[in-house]
Amino acid sequence: MIRSRQTLFLISSAALFFAGIILLSYRTYAWGLLPLLGLLILYLASRVNRSVVSLFLFFLLGLLLFQFATGWMNEWDISKEMKIVLNRAFLLLILMSITVSHLISKEKIRFHARFPVWKKRISMPSHTISLPLFLLIGLAGSSTIFIPLIWSPGISEVKSLLLFALGFTILNATLEELIWRGVMLSSLKRNVSVLYAVTVTSLGFGLLHLSIGIPLHLSLLFTFGGLFYSIVVLKTDSIYPSILFHMVMNMGMVLNGWIV
Repeated sequence: MIRSRQTLFLISSAALFFAGIILLSYRTYAWGLLPLLGLLILYLASRVNRSVVSLFLFFLLGLLLFQFATGWMNEWDISKEMKIVLNRAFLLLILMSITVSHLISKEKIRFHARFPVWKKRISMPSHTISLPLFLLIGLAGSSTIFIPLIWSPGISEVKSLLLFALGFTILNATLEELIWRGVMLSSLKRNVSVLYAVTVTSLGFGLLHLSIGIPLHLSLLFTFGGLFYSIVVLKTDSIYPSILFHMVMNMGMVLNGWIV
């Protein structure tokens, strides 16, 4: 009975978390405050898994600040490229907010900030492979994003995008990975199951793309990217490979003209 209640508690918390991301991303603030209120009630009503609810609650508060900041920034008379870069920089508001949650819960933040152990072997379903080979396969898979550039007629335009691509790529990949795989994944798997942590962070990662205007069906596809990055972090116990793969993917998206 107790375990069933805890499971229902965690599912309810995650559902409110996802609802909050969706509603706040669409800037329906009146409705978006309801998931925040629901999480606050759950936090006050239970002493079990409070740190999980706190993490969700402060993430949504950070997202609310992020939305206000980006809405204010959109009124500035600056280029579209600069607005995109600043939009990604404002992800710091979410990162700072979930950091406050850890301070309140008196939990240490673990970013998986150690370098990979190169001699490590990665366990697969039926065999093991060396870590360098695992990372090489992941890098090769991420690099397929550049294939459309082979047939791109505007190669000169591609070159002019390079500086913007670098700025966007470094900011977006680093901050998103620190938020989702650095803080959220490490904190959730420390307090609940790995399956729950991976599911919540992967789906949440996908849904957050609604906040930058990506349609729901495409945002859900980003969930698979979140799943891939989670597996990379868990297998290597390091966030650096996932940041690298994320950078490669973002660079390809910019140079293919999918961002601007």
